[in-house]
Amino acid sequence: MLAVKRILCPTDFSQPSYEALKVAGEVARHFGAELWVMHVIPPIPSPGPVTEATFAPGFDLPLYQQELVGSSEKALQAVIKERVPPDLAVQSVLTPGDPAQEIIRTAQEHQIDLIIIATHGHTGWGRFIFGSVAEKVVRLASCPVLTLKAHQGET
Repeated sequence: MLAVKRILCPTDFSQPSYEALKVAGEVARHFGAELWVMHVIPPIPSPGPVTEATFAPGFDLPLYQQELVGSSEKALQAVIKERVPPDLAVQSVLTPGDPAQEIIRTAQEHQIDLIIIATHGHTGWGRFIFGSVAEKVVRLASCPVLTLKAHQGET
């Protein structure tokens, strides 16, 4: 039997990820498990290495990154407060990086027993262009992964 003590649920602050968080909370309650809610701050896209010269004069990249981390932390704490039942044991994880790689790394480092993640329903070109974080997590995670498909219009 699968012993579920720690559940990881990544959120990108989208409606599908909130639906996954709801299910993760229900599963955590059922198993008496600790719920880990995670947000990964994706890298700032650029045509080459990210340097001060990459951006327009006067653009303060370190300040922008600091503000991005601060706003992400506030958003993550708000999601936990509004969407996770207060009786559940919860941990928050905020980290920069590639979302799939960071989810997998966090699951391994913290001995997560189950990952519950939403898909965004991209197919064809959309999937080719954007990739699929959920698909990469399913392929590479060392623990079971429950994926929840986004409903049409929720991506």
